[in-house]
Amino acid sequence: MNKSIILGLMVMAGASLTGCDDFLNDNRFPITQETDNAAYWGNPDNCVLQESKMYNWFSGYGNGAGQGWYYYKTLSDDQVGSSFTNWSYINVPAAASDYSDHFTYIRACNYVIDRVKSASPALSEANLANFVGIAKLNRAYQYYQLVRQYGDIQWVGDIMEVTDLEALHTARTDRDIVMDSVLNDINYAVAGIAAQSGKQVWSRDMALAMKSEICLYEGTYCKYRTQAENGKAADAARAEKYLKEAAAAAKELITSGRYEINTKTATGDYDGFPYNIGAYQYNYNQALGNSTTNSEMIFVKGYNDGVLMHSVINFTCSTTALSGISKDAFDNYLFKDGLPLASTTENKSDVGVVDEAGNYNIKDILAVRDARLRQTIDTVVFYPDMTWSRAGALQMTSRSGYGISKFDNTSMPLAQRVNANTNVTCAPIYWLSYVMLNYAEAQAELGILSNDDMDLTINELFKRAELPTRTVAELENIKDPANNMGVSSLLWEIRRCRRCELIMDNWIRYWDLVRWHQLDKLDSTKYPNILLGANMTAAPVTTTNVNGYVQAYTNERVFDKKYYFYPIPSNQFNLNPNLTQNPGWK
Repeated sequence: MNKSIILGLMVMAGASLTGCDDFLNDNRFPITQETDNAAYWGNPDNCVLQESKMYNWFSGYGNGAGQGWYYYKTLSDDQVGSSFTNWSYINVPAAASDYSDHFTYIRACNYVIDRVKSASPALSEANLANFVGIAKLNRAYQYYQLVRQYGDIQWVGDIMEVTDLEALHTARTDRDIVMDSVLNDINYAVAGIAAQSGKQVWSRDMALAMKSEICLYEGTYCKYRTQAENGKAADAARAEKYLKEAAAAAKELITSGRYEINTKTATGDYDGFPYNIGAYQYNYNQALGNSTTNSEMIFVKGYNDGVLMHSVINFTCSTTALSGISKDAFDNYLFKDGLPLASTTENKSDVGVVDEAGNYNIKDILAVRDARLRQTIDTVVFYPDMTWSRAGALQMTSRSGYGISKFDNTSMPLAQRVNANTNVTCAPIYWLSYVMLNYAEAQAELGILSNDDMDLTINELFKRAELPTRTVAELENIKDPANNMGVSSLLWEIRRCRRCELIMDNWIRYWDLVRWHQLDKLDSTKYPNILLGANMTAAPVTTTNVNGYVQAYTNERVFDKKYYFYPIPSNQFNLNPNLTQNPGWK
């Protein structure tokens, strides 16, 4: 099999990855009599095969009918869920895959590291560095997930046996120490993994992109955290170190010449339905062949008909009520003059009109906004009792009235769009615009963002969004009164651009709010616009509303500082008596 595409065509068949009990007792991934010997690992093809299975740890659009990290993660101020989305945990769970699965995967990485080092015949120096680097990269990613969810977490750097109770019963490791180990793993990966040879293959470029993400998270988290709510005070020196690491990794990719912002579009007619897929939306609607040639993609999760498919298009063009974007998110988009709602000279109205077909149309409203908005939502508002169909799909409803068109490729056959586990568009995991945003934010947080940096990053995204380019001084002078995060106008505008560019992408927004110490923005009693939707005052059919805006839910979501960390599942205290619970959880 062609090793450059194996990652995009595999499912995690044969791997037993069930939970923390397996991790502590007989987890194998995939230790069997066939693989648990030095000769097996002395064959580089076998190493590629085993590390290919780690690809599925990146959920993308999901596997089959399962839900991935795009669109489905609705706990944010961007979406109003198809059912009310409360905090991830309200009570301490008995068990949680959020906890156990990561340790299962970490043990898999440790196993690979151990076995490739003792392979017979010995692997070449380059192969050994590559395979150990891939395993360490994936171990780093799993620990990154654990730390941002649970804070302090046990560091496990070796394969632990069930008889080694002293090692199994260690206390939680300080999260800063764990993250330093994560950085060491990523740096090893950057130095050891082979150069880019495809967009579905572990590569040095993918490692650099991941480094920019993780180091930006750590740098900003350490800058904004508080003793009262995060258990540790802000650490300016640590923040600076990680922000510099993030910026350096991102800039190397941006200036490498290997990637550029996608400008391809797709227009035409399919089965009598015209389609017009803009350059921004194109990144989320690619078939496998296009995703591997798209100049913006660094690492993608590939889907292929009959091999591995997903259901995100089905979810966003079916009779199941959509998780539409919120009024808060809608109001965040800039207008064509590059100014926000408070100061634009464009038409500020968000009231639609009833068109000739009897639909509540907002096409003209979207025409004067950031182009990313009209490539994210439909030009028609629809909600219960006022449905609409997109390009032959069934009649749809949206909780907020705003439909989600971003992930739907209407140039594909209807059957591939509207049925579960038939969607074959590919999910970007790391791509240039994401890395550009990481770089711009890191530089801004360090206080050294220059106009050259702006031209290298944010202005490239503004051009595609059909917005005017800006200097640092111009962003500083916007001073949007909607800025409720206590940061400079520059940082607010960088964060705005990030929010618009990455809306509903890969669970990013929720963790952005965590690292900025802004999780209280998900409190609907303080910020009611996060549960409101479209202006329906001129709609032909009315629905529950607040001051004319669709009210998706009457439920309340109230912030508590304990939500900065997930609770440790109660079964873990039976397995390890030296664990302690996160603050506020009982």
